[in-house]
Amino acid sequence: MTETSGSNNPRAQRGSHASQPVGKTNNPRLSQPVGASNNPRHSQPVGASRSQPVGPQSSQPLNSVNVPANVVPVLPEGNPYSRAAAGGDYAQDRRRKKRKRIALGALAAVLMLALGGVGMAFAYINQIESNFSEDITPEVQEALEKPADYDGGTFYMLLMGTDKSKEREKGEYAGDTFRSDSMILTRVDPENKKVTMVSLHRDTETEIEGYGMQKLNASYAFGGPAGAIKAVSQMAGVPISHYAEINFDGFKDVVDALGGIEVDVPMEIDDKRAGGHVDAGKQTLNGDQALILCRARHAYDEYGDGDRYRAANQRLVLGAIAKKILSSDVATMASTIEALSQYVTTDFKIADILALANSLQGLDPSKDIYSAMEPTISEYRNETWYEQLDVEAWNTMMNRVKQGLPPTETDQVDELNGTVLASAGDGSGGTSDQETGVQAADGTSTTGKTFGETRTGIVTIKNGNGVNGVGAEALERIKPLGYTADASNANSFSYDETVVVFDTTDQRAYAEELIDALGCGRAVQNKNGEYVYEGDFLILIGSDWK
Repeated sequence: MTETSGSNNPRAQRGSHASQPVGKTNNPRLSQPVGASNNPRHSQPVGASRSQPVGPQSSQPLNSVNVPANVVPVLPEGNPYSRAAAGGDYAQDRRRKKRKRIALGALAAVLMLALGGVGMAFAYINQIESNFSEDITPEVQEALEKPADYDGGTFYMLLMGTDKSKEREKGEYAGDTFRSDSMILTRVDPENKKVTMVSLHRDTETEIEGYGMQKLNASYAFGGPAGAIKAVSQMAGVPISHYAEINFDGFKDVVDALGGIEVDVPMEIDDKRAGGHVDAGKQTLNGDQALILCRARHAYDEYGDGDRYRAANQRLVLGAIAKKILSSDVATMASTIEALSQYVTTDFKIADILALANSLQGLDPSKDIYSAMEPTISEYRNETWYEQLDVEAWNTMMNRVKQGLPPTETDQVDELNGTVLASAGDGSGGTSDQETGVQAADGTSTTGKTFGETRTGIVTIKNGNGVNGVGAEALERIKPLGYTADASNANSFSYDETVVVFDTTDQRAYAEELIDALGCGRAVQNKNGEYVYEGDFLILIGSDWK
C-alpha cells in the first residue's frame, strides 16, 4: 500500500458556494493528486488557446477537405464505419440484445408481483420513470453516445452532484444558475462485476465549446447536463452513454430509504458548513450523516485540498449505497428506486436499472470498485485557483481504465487521516474496452472484431514534439490496422499532448483504437474545423510520446 501525506492548503479558505479565494496568497498549494509529478506543469488541454491548425486555417469539415487526385475515395461497401462491415458479428449482437430484453421483462414481472398487481405496478413504474426523465432534454439525448437499449455491455456514465437543494433554491441562492459540485466519470463492466470511479476536479481548466478555456464545473452552468457530458467526454476521450444527476437532498433520502449504510469514516468530521458532526470509525450512517460526509471540505483544511478529500468520501458513500442496494430484496429495492426518482435525473429506465442491479449482484466494493481522482497541478492566477491537468499522468490513468485495470497500480491512502484517495481493489481488473465492447451511439460495440480485418481510410501523422523518428514509430505502430498513412512535421514542435483527431461521433471508436495501437494519446473531435488535415484521422504527436 502506498501512503501519501497531506499539506497545508491556502486554497481551503474559499467559501462553499463560490470558487474564488477569500484573499490573495503567494503560496500555491502543494498537495499532489494521485499520480501527479512534483514539478508544476502549465500544459493545457488541446484547445483554441494552445493548439494551432496543422495546415492553413479552414472552416471546412473533414469530409470536405481537398484530397489529392491520386487518392481514391472510400466507397460505402469498404467503409469501416458501416454496419455492413460487422457482418455476422452485428447479427450476433442483435441476438444478444433480444435475450437481454427478455431478461428485462422477467425482472419487471418480479417487480410487479412484489408491488401487488399489474395495474398498480404499471402506474407506479410510469410515475417513477416520469420523475427520472423529467429534465432530460433533446440536447442531453444528443450529447449521450448511447444505444437504443441497455444490453448488458460495458459502458461509461457521468455521475453529477449539483449544488442545488431545496434549501438553496429557497435561500440566498434562489434564482442562481447552479453548478456541478462534483463529477465522477464511471466505467461499468457488468460481465466482470467491476466498477471504476474517477472523480474530476471542479476547478480543472479545460476547453468548453463556445466559451474557450473555463473551469470544468462551468460546463454545467453554461450548458446544463449536456454541456458537462460533452466536456468530460472530450477531456477523458471516452464515449459517455449514460448519466445520472443527484442533488444534495438526494443523498440523505436515498440513504434513509435503505435504512442507513455501513461506512468506515476515516476521520472525525466537524464542519458546520457541511451540516455538522460525524464520528470517525466503522458505523451505520443515516441520511443526514452521509450528507455531511459528502459535503465536508473544510474539515480537511489542515491536510490539503478539501475537494480531493470530499471526492474520496463521496466515492466511499456511493460504494456503500451500491453495496446496500445490491444486497436488498425486491421490495427494498423498489422503495429505494422511488426515493431516487425524487432527486435523480437519469436516462436509465427502471427495467434497465433492475437489469444492471441484477448483473452486479455479488459485487464486493472493497475488491470490485476501483477509484481515484483526476491528477492535476494547482495554479493560482488572477486571484483564482485553477487545476491544470497533468497530461502525462492523466493519459496513464485513462489508458489503465480503458484496459479494465484500476486507475492506479496500488491503493493511495493519506497517512495523516486515513482517507483512501485511490483504491485498486483486488487489482485483478476486468476486460478492456476493445475486448468487452463499449457501447456506441448506434447500439453496436467498439470491440475490434466488429470493424473487419483491415481498415480503409487515410491517417495523417504529424510530429509535434521535434524528436527525430517519432513519426516513423507511429507509422509502425498503426501499420497492422491497415490504414494508408504518411508522416511529416507539424507546424510547431511545442505540442505537449498527443491527440488523435476525428470528425464525426461514429469515428470515435476508431480513434480510440488508434490510441490503443499508439500506446498513448487522447481522442479529440474536430468540431469547429480547428485542425486542417487530409484524410480521415490526424495523429498529432506531443511531448508525452513514449
